[in-house]
Amino acid sequence: MLLEVQNIRVSYGQAEVLKGISLAVDTERIVCLLGANGAGKSTTLKAISGLVPLSGGEIYFDGQRIDGLQAHKIVEKGIIHVPERRRLFNEMNVLENLEMGACLQRDRRKLVESLDEVLTIFPVLKQKLRQRAGTLSGGEQQMAAVARALMGRPRLLLMDEPTLGLSPILCKAVIDWVLQINRRGTTVLLAEQNAELSLKVSNEGYVLSVGELTLYGSAEDLLADERVKKAYLGV
Repeated sequence: MLLEVQNIRVSYGQAEVLKGISLAVDTERIVCLLGANGAGKSTTLKAISGLVPLSGGEIYFDGQRIDGLQAHKIVEKGIIHVPERRRLFNEMNVLENLEMGACLQRDRRKLVESLDEVLTIFPVLKQKLRQRAGTLSGGEQQMAAVARALMGRPRLLLMDEPTLGLSPILCKAVIDWVLQINRRGTTVLLAEQNAELSLKVSNEGYVLSVGELTLYGSAEDLLADERVKKAYLGV
C-alpha cells in the first residue's frame, strides 16, 4: 500500500476537526475523498502533506512513517499537494510558477524534461509562459497549479477541490487531466464535492461527514449507493 492513514485526529484550538480518520491508497490508483464543506477533506490532505500537526494517529508512505516530518521533507518523498483555490504566485509569470514546483530539483536536464512533459499535458500553457499568473483565466490557473505540482514528479498527487468555481466544461477537463496524469503512473488522492465526476474516474472512494468517515467502497458501489445519491448526486 502506497499511503496508509491510521486513525488520525486533528484539532484547531479546542475544536477537533478530524475524529479518527483511516484510509488507504494503493499505487497507481485514483481515490476520491467526498464530503460537504466542513467535512474535513482539506484538513485530511493538509495532514498528509505535513501542513497541520496530528493530535493522534499515524501516517505511512511507502511503508515509512511520515507524520511529524516537515512539509518539504514530505515533498522530497514524492507527495505533492495541489491546494484549494490554486494558490499561484500571481505576480510571477507562468514559467516562474512552474519552476517553483521543481525547486528541489538540482538537475537542470531533469527540470527541462519535466517542463516538456507538463506542457505536453497542458499545451495551452506553452503560449502563456511569460504571462503573469494572476491574469490567467480560472481554468488556466487550475492548469498552472496542477502543472506546477507535476514539475516535482510526484508519486502521490493530492488534489484539493480542483473543480471549485469552474464551469461544467472545465470541470470535465480537470477530470480528464486527472485520468491522463494517472495513466502516466502517478497515484492520485482527490478531494472533491463534485461526487459524480470524481467517482466516475476513481477506483475507490471515502465519504467524510463532520470529521468522521461514514462510507467507503469501490467507486461503482458508491455511485449506486442511495445515501450517496441523496446527499451528493441530487437524486
